[in-house]
Amino acid sequence: MTLLTAAVGVAEDLDVGSIAILMVAVFSGQLVVGWTNDLIDRERDRQVGRTDKPLASGDLSPTTAVVAVAVAGVVCVVASLACGLAAAAVHLVLGIGSALAYNAGLKSTYLSWLPYFVAFGSLPLVVTLTADPTYLPPAWMIAVSGLLGVGAHLLNVMPDLDDDAATGITGLPHRLGARRIPGVAAGLLIGATAIAVVANSQVMWLWIGLGVVIVIALTTMRRSGRAPFYGAIAIAAVDVTMLLLT
Repeated sequence: MTLLTAAVGVAEDLDVGSIAILMVAVFSGQLVVGWTNDLIDRERDRQVGRTDKPLASGDLSPTTAVVAVAVAGVVCVVASLACGLAAAAVHLVLGIGSALAYNAGLKSTYLSWLPYFVAFGSLPLVVTLTADPTYLPPAWMIAVSGLLGVGAHLLNVMPDLDDDAATGITGLPHRLGARRIPGVAAGLLIGATAIAVVANSQVMWLWIGLGVVIVIALTTMRRSGRAPFYGAIAIAAVDVTMLLLT
């Protein structure tokens, strides 16, 4: 998300200093989101033997994690405010707020997709408001970012479906199941790209980009492990490249 934000900043002709501040705001926010998720889920992670999680394995104390969250949170707030009040409000409320709502309980409901749509969809808004507090991005850009986020959510959760089920997590991916997730995610990711292409239909070479995205989706979505999620990242990279070159 940090790199995606930086790329959108370049596309919006932000200066290097503004892009750097945006990257600090988004990256520190991601640390807050990730670390609070591990804090909340440490007992669940311990139940399913997640030795890769320091809090679950006991290699890291909850107190240390809380202090780290507090420090990252202060950095996030300060950097966000440096982008302007409007951009800060969107980033902190829609971006970080929705992600923390996911951690706090929405992940266990059929609305688990919503925080991803809101958080990812708000990124272009944060960037354009940093550039100009009165300028809003086109609706298609928000829709594309939001759909990419939902697709990434489905694919990111897929390898952990069994562990989640064992500890009572039943979000949208779990309700769809491993058989339906790849098809739904592929539809979302291809659909997001198609929206961007149609919105800029006068740029004919973008249709080539759509073709590349379709190939990536078809070759990665049905593979095992983390391959589908990496495919989603590759599709996001193609979309961002298309945005930068239009």
